[in-house]
This record gives sequence, C-alpha cells and structure tokens, in this order.
Amino acid sequence: MKTHNSTNDNTSQTFLTGAILFANLDYSGLTAYAVKAAIGGAIWMAFKLAGDVLARRMANKHKKKMQ
Repeated sequence: MKTHNSTNDNTSQTFLTGAILFANLDYSGLTAYAVKAAIGGAIWMAFKLAGDVLARRMANKHKKKMQ
C-alpha cells in the first residue's frame, strides 16, 4: 500500500475556499454591481476634478488680490 503525503498549507486552503466562493457567485448581480461602481467612480472623479479646478482658480484669484 502506497502512502501519499499531502501538505496542508494555507495557500491550498485559501485557493479551495476561493474556488468554492467563486463557483457560487451570481454573475449577473456581480456585473450590475461592477457597472454601478464604475459609474459612481466616474461621477466621483468628475466632482473631484471640478473641485480641484475651482480651488486652483480661487487660489490664483486670491494671490492676484494680495499683490
């Protein structure tokens, strides 16, 4: 009778847990969430850039006023 040595390391356990979790995912819900997250991120980025531009304009206006 042959004996098989198996290693029970954390990597194989993590991989097995991940494989089980990904097998049970609802992909339509995941894609809907990804689309919503991308749209939300784009809106946040637009507001962030607009705020930076306005802050820079206000700082330049303040510098000119102080001179």
